[in-house]
Amino acid sequence: MAFSLTAEQTAVREAVREFGENEIEPLGKECDREKRYPAELMEQAAQYDLIAPEVPEKYGGAGMDSLTGVVVTEELWRADPGIGSAIGSRGFGSSMIQKYGDEWMKEKWLPKITSGESACASAISEPAHGSNVAGIETYAERDSDGWVLNGNKMWITNGTVADVMVVMAKTDPDAGHEGISAFLVPTDTDGLQAEKIDNKLGIRASDLAEIIIDDVRVPEENLIGEAGAGFYQLMDFFASGRANVAAQAVGTAQAAIDDSIEYANEREQFGQPISEFQAIEHKVAEMATNVEAARSLTYRAASAIDSGNLDVATKLTSMAKLFASEHAVDVADEAIQVHGGAGYVTDHNVERYYRDARITKIYEGTSEIQKNIIADRVL
Repeated sequence: MAFSLTAEQTAVREAVREFGENEIEPLGKECDREKRYPAELMEQAAQYDLIAPEVPEKYGGAGMDSLTGVVVTEELWRADPGIGSAIGSRGFGSSMIQKYGDEWMKEKWLPKITSGESACASAISEPAHGSNVAGIETYAERDSDGWVLNGNKMWITNGTVADVMVVMAKTDPDAGHEGISAFLVPTDTDGLQAEKIDNKLGIRASDLAEIIIDDVRVPEENLIGEAGAGFYQLMDFFASGRANVAAQAVGTAQAAIDDSIEYANEREQFGQPISEFQAIEHKVAEMATNVEAARSLTYRAASAIDSGNLDVATKLTSMAKLFASEHAVDVADEAIQVHGGAGYVTDHNVERYYRDARITKIYEGTSEIQKNIIADRVL
């Protein structure tokens, strides 16, 4: 099945690429080296509708569909994966607010998020529970004023920069996955503490933290949707999350190819550019083929989400994430090989792409989890 972007989607791609070339790329090495969150770009990124672009226009968003959204993600990560992650994840949790939150939540927080004024986080993973969402141990108990939350969250994107979090907690510890609920928690609430994690291999411009939740009190109205429905609410967004990670992988791999082609045409050995050696030609040809295949599968997965066919979307998004992430690491590895010794040092970007690509095989479900999902739907 072929996918041709509409004129509007093509214009979106061109606009994001322009923003990436002019604003993101010049800061890439600096933010990676300094492990610095690019806060100064957020307002401008919002003007380009790059923050939580799926939020409806009535709340300040662009109302983009999934296919257009993955195009945005691809181009952000092509410009720089770390900064692309920081911008693309700025609205984490906003989809939960948008679909299941009360109107007051949407009116209060979504415009702040889409404008770049505020960041949102989604607190799901825990030190002992990553892929096993149903096993989370953070719990919430009712009291006379609402809910009291206690627990520990790990690997939380935007943990130290977010103004509000969607926190998943057990409201019925004996009910398994049916006992999980979602809560809207402003980060200035007493008892909530974020501890920055900055010793990451890659995407160092993106904020990451451990969250300590110690007797955090929220009113009854901060429950998102119904008590006990949190797990099913999360399942609604895993397909779109996997499609976006696939797009991240495609963007990173494309950046690695772009740099490899440029270097191969400039670098000379034995009196000619190394791009004229068949060994290099074959490497680049295979890299480009794998990335184009990953892109096509990613776009097809996003289109399945837009069609509303959940079964097909679940299968295709897992396939896209698996294929794109595995090949992104391989392509980045080959990009270093094309550069030779020059690719192993920070003078060139390809070593950063290699480090950045590696995360796409882990979050939003590891490659092993994706294989389980795919097998469940094809066997």
